[in-house]
Amino acid sequence: MKHAKYAVMIPMLLLLSSLAAFSEEKKPDTHDQAAMNEKRVVATIEADGVQRVEIKGGEYYFDPNYIVVKVNKPVELQVKKAADSTFYIPHNIVAKAPEAGIDFRLDLKKELQSIKFTPTRVGKYPIYCDKKPPFGKDHRDRGMEGMIEVVE
Repeated sequence: MKHAKYAVMIPMLLLLSSLAAFSEEKKPDTHDQAAMNEKRVVATIEADGVQRVEIKGGEYYFDPNYIVVKVNKPVELQVKKAADSTFYIPHNIVAKAPEAGIDFRLDLKKELQSIKFTPTRVGKYPIYCDKKPPFGKDHRDRGMEGMIEVVE
């Protein structure tokens, strides 16, 4: 009989933890939200011929989240985790467009890190965080995405 209370408590705890894991705050569609929160930057070519942009990644955002660069000119993205970002939630920045010379995946840290590439094709290429907690939406679905636009 002394273990009878555990027979009731354990299922209750499991039920409560599963409800907490699946209950998420209802947010607006992230794609509509991203368009409303666009932070655009047009890279300028510096004296050494490189286009540089600093990007901060925080709790489900990139700042800036829309980067415009010129085709066939070297690009250096200087990326870091934003100061307001929770230290225990990992974030990264990913772009998969090898056909355009853009292909990287880097875990964000508090220190600046460099991503270097030379875009070879005009177009729009998504950047995003591909991290996902065991329960709930992945970071991209929560709004941690952006765009690199390559222009003439």
